[in-house]
Amino acid sequence: MSVLDILAYPSEQLKKLSETVEQVDERLLAFIRDLEETRLSGPGAVGIAAPQVNVHQRVVIVDVSNMKKPCENHGHMIMINPEITEWDGMAMGREGCLSVPDFTGNVIRAERIVLNYMDETGEKHEITSSGFEARAIQHELDHLDGLLFLDRLVSRRTDLFQRKIYK
Repeated sequence: MSVLDILAYPSEQLKKLSETVEQVDERLLAFIRDLEETRLSGPGAVGIAAPQVNVHQRVVIVDVSNMKKPCENHGHMIMINPEITEWDGMAMGREGCLSVPDFTGNVIRAERIVLNYMDETGEKHEITSSGFEARAIQHELDHLDGLLFLDRLVSRRTDLFQRKIYK
């Protein structure tokens, strides 16, 4: 396993659309292991998407189960070809991103989502997620469509903040 290089804003590669994964094979599984190692190497990273390491396939990893402030969650999720089928409510919240290391921002997201995806074994799942986990999932799925949280700021003047330095 290895830590992959993370693309940083303003890389044009972050704006590319990701392609549907056609089959789960050993090559994809090896990539997912590297993607997870890369996520774990990031400061406080709860999620990562394949496009952040310049692989434009619909693969994301989200795990909010180790947050300091506990929240309802589904644990460690490897999501292949994820798709949000329903959403309810809207709430503003602060987000950061491994690909935007110097800033955080306030973004409006759905409070509750229903999501379909396939895991690394090929099993299909439908889950309902809410709160911080739902926010993290929506953030990572945006990467698959070439979007960053910067694209969702209501105002760059009032909703973008210099990131605190991690030690």
